[in-house]
Amino acid sequence: MLGSRFRGLLLSVVLTATAGLAVAAAEGPGTPFGDFHPDAEIVTAPVEVDGRILFRVRGVTSFPAQTRADAIADRLERLASDPTVAAGSVRVVEGDGHSAIMVGDRRVMMLFDADARIEDVERADLAHANSERIRVAIEDFRRERSPEVLKKHAVWAAGAAVALALWIALVIWLTRRLNSVLEERFRNRIGSLGIQSFEILRAERIWYALGAAVSALRFLAIVMAALACLDFVLNGFPWTRGLAGELTRVVLRPLKSMGGALVAYFPDLVFLVVLALVVRFVLRLIRLFFDAVARGSVTLENFEIDWAWPTYKIVRFVLLTFAVIIAYPYIPGSDSEAFKGISLLVGVVVSLGSSSAIANLIAGLMITYRRAFKIGDRVMIGDVTGDVTELHAQVTHLRTLKNEEVTIANSQILNGHVVNYSALAAEHGLILHSTVGIGYETPWRQVEAMLLIAVARTPGLLADPPPFVLYQGLGDFCVVYEINAYCDDARAMSRLNASLQRNILDVFNEYGVQIMTPNYEADPSHPKLVERGQWYAAPAVAEPADDAGK
Repeated sequence: MLGSRFRGLLLSVVLTATAGLAVAAAEGPGTPFGDFHPDAEIVTAPVEVDGRILFRVRGVTSFPAQTRADAIADRLERLASDPTVAAGSVRVVEGDGHSAIMVGDRRVMMLFDADARIEDVERADLAHANSERIRVAIEDFRRERSPEVLKKHAVWAAGAAVALALWIALVIWLTRRLNSVLEERFRNRIGSLGIQSFEILRAERIWYALGAAVSALRFLAIVMAALACLDFVLNGFPWTRGLAGELTRVVLRPLKSMGGALVAYFPDLVFLVVLALVVRFVLRLIRLFFDAVARGSVTLENFEIDWAWPTYKIVRFVLLTFAVIIAYPYIPGSDSEAFKGISLLVGVVVSLGSSSAIANLIAGLMITYRRAFKIGDRVMIGDVTGDVTELHAQVTHLRTLKNEEVTIANSQILNGHVVNYSALAAEHGLILHSTVGIGYETPWRQVEAMLLIAVARTPGLLADPPPFVLYQGLGDFCVVYEINAYCDDARAMSRLNASLQRNILDVFNEYGVQIMTPNYEADPSHPKLVERGQWYAAPAVAEPADDAGK
């Protein structure tokens, strides 16, 4: 008891000295603080019992406000738990510079002039008000722990749980019923949103948005009801009332913060939404235009149809980049240091890891606009021959003659050479050629005639322009002849070349002329010929077309 009185007297002296210094600092001439009042910066803490705040108290450096408030609340709860202490025995005892609030012969707290000055009232009035709050708190503390009140709250809690279950069932039934009504009456009536023939928003997405809205309302109704029920049940019992208040703060504080931030951000949000809608609409218009160009409905001078989609991608990228630049200052947190740091990190990563990607991208654009090839062309890139199946910004896909899928980086294509067999085949014809070595004893006119006969027997080779024979050289053992013939289908070049080779063998065997390839050291005793009767030796089978051609 003596220690408590000594501590109270010490606290009184400290608070009085603090108040005196504050007054001197505020009212004294030449004070360096001007009009500043230290009490405006005093931290206070609530005295809370069973989740209810009775009043607030201040503290000093050696006895902080929260420590003082906890000590008062602890003494008050111990007094309220003692049935020998009457609630009506709360009284105020005035002392020298302080007021003590007593319950019976036990002190609950002491008030000083500094406490009253914060509330802007007289110390006696503040002591009377706090004593009244303490008396009511003791009565409530005992009443709420009585068996009758606890039973009543238990019944109410059970009723709240049942009501919550019924509410959840009702909400689920109502939302399902609402979905059924929307399905029956409105789904077939919902059409795509568009301008004339230009579709802006599909009906499926509108329907999906309606379903998502109904699901969100159901979730929100259930969650709000569950929180309300939990708050009601926790508030009904004194031991959990503080938890209910904390739960309310935990739930409402983020919502309040987000709501305030949303309200403050609303003008920027409206701007971003409008910008997104405008950009989306412009992109749809641009896509519609280039789609018409790709189909040939719209023609542009000196603009190839194959350039339509690559040009659309370039225009789309430029438009999106411009939109991001405009929207950047309106993005939440774009001016924060964290956002700037992440942007810098992303920039460094992209700059370090995208050099080859950018090279391939630029090469892809150059290949497209230089018209090196297009999808479906038969080409030879490096040592790979095949048909172009896909053109991408980074790579080009080829299907080889062996039905293999080959992916080639566009930068490699740009740095190498490309042979396009299909570019001129349809209009000017693609020349297929084959060489044979024939001995000097065979007249060259006979050789030319036989080579032209072989071309004539090969279906798919063109008669106009006419085939022709070139001389590759006069060798040591033979004359090298080259037969050249035209075709208009580059994809058939391998098949036609094989047919031409077969027909050359047949014609030279038919006329008894020996092909002198490979070279030999001396003339054989008999010509190296295949007898006509052996042309279809097993397992070969004679074809009616071959017999008819001969």
